[in-house]
Amino acid sequence: MSVLAAIAVLAVLILVHELGHFVAARSQGILVNRFSLGFGPVLLKYQGSQTEYAVRAFPLGGFVGFPDDDPDSDVPPNDPNLLRNRPVLDRAIVISAGVIANLIFAYLVLVLQLGIVGIPKELNYQAGVVVQPVNQESVAYQAGIREGDIILAVNGQELPASDKSTPLLTKEIQTHPNQQIELKILREKQQQTLKLTPKLGADGKGVVGVALSPNATAVYRRPNSPFEIFGLAANRFQQLFVGTLSGFGQLITNFQQTAGQVSGPVNIVKIGAKLADDNSVNLLSFAAIISINLAIINILPLPALDGGQLAFLLIEGLRGKPVPSRIQEGVMQTGLVLLLGLGIFLIVKETTQLTSQLEWVQKLFQ
Repeated sequence: MSVLAAIAVLAVLILVHELGHFVAARSQGILVNRFSLGFGPVLLKYQGSQTEYAVRAFPLGGFVGFPDDDPDSDVPPNDPNLLRNRPVLDRAIVISAGVIANLIFAYLVLVLQLGIVGIPKELNYQAGVVVQPVNQESVAYQAGIREGDIILAVNGQELPASDKSTPLLTKEIQTHPNQQIELKILREKQQQTLKLTPKLGADGKGVVGVALSPNATAVYRRPNSPFEIFGLAANRFQQLFVGTLSGFGQLITNFQQTAGQVSGPVNIVKIGAKLADDNSVNLLSFAAIISINLAIINILPLPALDGGQLAFLLIEGLRGKPVPSRIQEGVMQTGLVLLLGLGIFLIVKETTQLTSQLEWVQKLFQ
């Protein structure tokens, strides 16, 4: 059920994105002849007065179709309500509306989460630090550390039940590149000792490839007013947005170190399912984070993405005439092939990795 919940969240985010394009077009009187959630064979279909609405077999995708791209359309090519015949600004609004919709949706989800769960009041700390290897090639994973392990001590030094545990562990790892360290970990109420050697990072510090989080549970209180919820949601949204931008920046400037952290649809669904398995409310955080990521990815000036189309519109606005259609089509088709190739590669890579994660799969389907 948690896997289905994660897939449903992704489907909703895609629906929100496509609705953004659809509403922006229809509100300006621009003709839209197709609205589809998913790709592949049609499961359900409804023909409206102007638009065909469809649900297709594969939910991780969707599209808004315009008569401009339909060779069978009976709309005259000079119709002022065709998307291609509208001014650059009108088209830019339609193309960017999906990104804007995802950002607005992420903020509203954070508002909903704070309204349901409450406002974080404090953390109840327990001894140790919760760790998660970033991938199966990391030093930590190869040494035997698994998701959810709690590191209780490093080199014989206990990690206290406080906010000082995570910085203390980080410091021990960073200051021991190419030197073996000993960890005492707790896994399913059983303690064991592991040894690993941090490798030398690009900044000269030791790295083992783990994400660290405090071993703590949050205590919540009821919000004082709706204004408090909206304000805190705005702060969280800003943190997530800036953090996501920073992550993409690191991927560009430090590709070799961060490329292994890129996730495809299989791993994204896995993460969402794990969050839902722990606590269904976590799906709201998952939805907000993925919605922001989806928005930022789509606005990148890459072929076949919204940002690529906006780049062509910018060039058109500067030169006073559109880029020749054969050039646009060639660039878009090349970009689509590259994106599909990347998607297939990530799916194959992550599917093969899942075979070595039998424990997680067994727990998921119990």
